[in-house]
Amino acid sequence: MASSLQNQGSITYLTQREAAEIDEILMGPLGFSVDQLMELAGLSVATSMAEVYKPSEYNRVLAICGPGNNGGDGLVAARHLYHFGYKPFVCYPKRTSKPLYSGLVTQLESLSIPFLSVDELPVDWSNDFDILVDAMFGFSFHGAPRPPFDNLIEKLVHLNNYKQRQQKSPVIVSVDIPSGWHVEEGDVNGEGIKPDMLVSLTAPKLCAKKFSGPHHFLGGRFVPPSIAEKYKLHLPPYPGTSMCVRIGKPPQIDISALRENYMSPDFLEEQVEADPIDQFRKWFDDAVAAGLKEPNAMALSTTGKDGKPSSRMVLLKSVDKDGFVWYTNYESRKARELSENSHASLLFYWDGLNRQVRVEGSVQKVSDDESEQYFHSRPRGSQIGAIVSKQSTIVPGRHVLHQLYKELEEKYSDGSLIPKPKHWGGYRLQPERFEFWQGQQSRLHDRCLLYLGNRRTGSRI
Repeated sequence: MASSLQNQGSITYLTQREAAEIDEILMGPLGFSVDQLMELAGLSVATSMAEVYKPSEYNRVLAICGPGNNGGDGLVAARHLYHFGYKPFVCYPKRTSKPLYSGLVTQLESLSIPFLSVDELPVDWSNDFDILVDAMFGFSFHGAPRPPFDNLIEKLVHLNNYKQRQQKSPVIVSVDIPSGWHVEEGDVNGEGIKPDMLVSLTAPKLCAKKFSGPHHFLGGRFVPPSIAEKYKLHLPPYPGTSMCVRIGKPPQIDISALRENYMSPDFLEEQVEADPIDQFRKWFDDAVAAGLKEPNAMALSTTGKDGKPSSRMVLLKSVDKDGFVWYTNYESRKARELSENSHASLLFYWDGLNRQVRVEGSVQKVSDDESEQYFHSRPRGSQIGAIVSKQSTIVPGRHVLHQLYKELEEKYSDGSLIPKPKHWGGYRLQPERFEFWQGQQSRLHDRCLLYLGNRRTGSRI
């Protein structure tokens, strides 16, 4: 789920003492256990990484885990990354016999995730890994790193030089604190790790102010109001059900470099249903089963007598052998254009499945009875909204709409029937042509063109 953006200046940053006190309160009077917090932290790290670095492009992940809680966070993150479709490797030089950590190792081994000793690590990490997770030391660490972690940190620092020379190099993700940094003062001598992503946990530590990489995320969605009030924490709200939220603005992106290398099963012509409506239903059911948001959302494109096309998103409300039905305002721009030119097209795009369907045909209004029946099946608030909304017209402001809505809400507060406005109803597109598209690697996409009457053509373009 996409993360919200927050102004970095409005966020609270913790001192080392405050961070330690909050952990003590969480694991003391508030009843959290270490393994609970570690699980939430590791999941936050994995989801933050998945927000930016897609497994289709950044698949090979090396998690370098220290002996403490920060290392545990890295182990948990590796497990989640495996289930997210990445190929994780783990370097865990200083194992502990504590049941919590040995249990995490067992979980990873059961997934056949390789553990690499320091000696087994490749000489040149830039060729073997796409992401390096720095989960060596957290905010409680003091002093200088000891072997083998000092050398591992140096390897990460050395990769910064690759970036400066614009050579291929894996991205570095640091968990809570870039290892080797001072918790409050940051990279004091300027010779430490310079991660591409920092995932702060619970709340950012003071050193995070010195982070200059492109991606700063906050994870650990478990801070109760009592702690937020006591420490006057100003933390960004987490969007929806997400376990992470971006801090600050995203980096400027070269739009021309944005691309996705699709990974999909082959869409073979012999697999296509003879009736294109049946094929559409099959794919639509797949989109619903995949839990995609609003799988019935479709782009409706129309053209009036002036020949100028216009598009907008509407919601499919039914589909059968007669066509595709949606409801709208009969006084809107799309309604005017359909009255001038009944030919239109629909486009469904299901990102999570790498699929899209184009449908072209002629459009006509559904019967008044059909519109009436659907109108009264809607929530009463939506019925009132249909009366209030004057699509494609200019209104003085939202306050006018809210006032009219409130008046109608009071008028029908007794539960009486809300009459369907004459300017509202349904349209049905009677399909003539379908194109089913499925993304494939290297832009060799699958396309199958179907016409009603079982005429079909298939192509890979």
